Amino acid sequence: MNTRVNDTGILYIVATPIGHLSDMTERAIEILKTVDLIAAEDTRHSRHLLNHFGIDNKLVAYHEHNEADSANGLIQQLLSGRSIALISDAGTPLISDPGYVIVSRAHAKGLRVVPIPGASALITALSASGLPSDRFYFEGFLPAKSGARKAVLESLKSLSCTLIFYESPHRIMDSLIDMQSVFGPDREAVLARELTKTYETIKKDSLAALINFLNVDVMQQKGEFVVLVGGKQADKNAEITEEAKKILEILSSELPLTQAAKIAAKMTGLKKSTLYDWAVANSC
Repeated sequence: MNTRVNDTGILYIVATPIGHLSDMTERAIEILKTVDLIAAEDTRHSRHLLNHFGIDNKLVAYHEHNEADSANGLIQQLLSGRSIALISDAGTPLISDPGYVIVSRAHAKGLRVVPIPGASALITALSASGLPSDRFYFEGFLPAKSGARKAVLESLKSLSCTLIFYESPHRIMDSLIDMQSVFGPDREAVLARELTKTYETIKKDSLAALINFLNVDVMQQKGEFVVLVGGKQADKNAEITEEAKKILEILSSELPLTQAAKIAAKMTGLKKSTLYDWAVANSC
């Protein structure tokens, strides 16, 4: 495999398993075996993974505390012709993990950046959640303190798309309680815990019921979480605003009414059926 372009190296962004080692792709293994250097968030953690697949390449640390300084050194190695693979502790690098700095600088230097796709906790959870997946908003980790956390949640409460968060075991209960306070106890949500691992749990219910679920079984509070929250549902009887009418009129002049109503619903947060019925009644 050619891991160089002209006289410069390639920066590979390599996804690794989020739990089950069989989810490692053949391409990822091949890349990690052939690059000159592997930059890892936690070298001790990553060494266990690499040993499992018989990969003995040199590891260097690349984490949030040394990101700015390390990125410069790695860029110089890429410019000198060495190819580098960036990996995180689990899943796809840069998704709530370090990596943005080196990727941004690599592009600025005209270096080639190649993604090696694989597992991602947020996409894995979304695919099995049963919540709408056509539109979603990924927030990542919420602030540690309740006041700041609630402020972020308040800014998201009116979004109609599915909301996705990461959370740690020692903050999962506090975060769910704040979500219930901001979104209301009846808002539909999903807890996805320990994805692809032995004790994987995917539980869909109201926020109030999920809090009770964790209270009843404290073992379910352990592990890493993806929390998905259903978007705000529009009032079926909500008045159609003049802006919504205008959007629908423009769309329906170019598209079939069913498609126009669907797109207008996504843009306005109103029900597709409400918009469709209004359009039929007003012959737009």
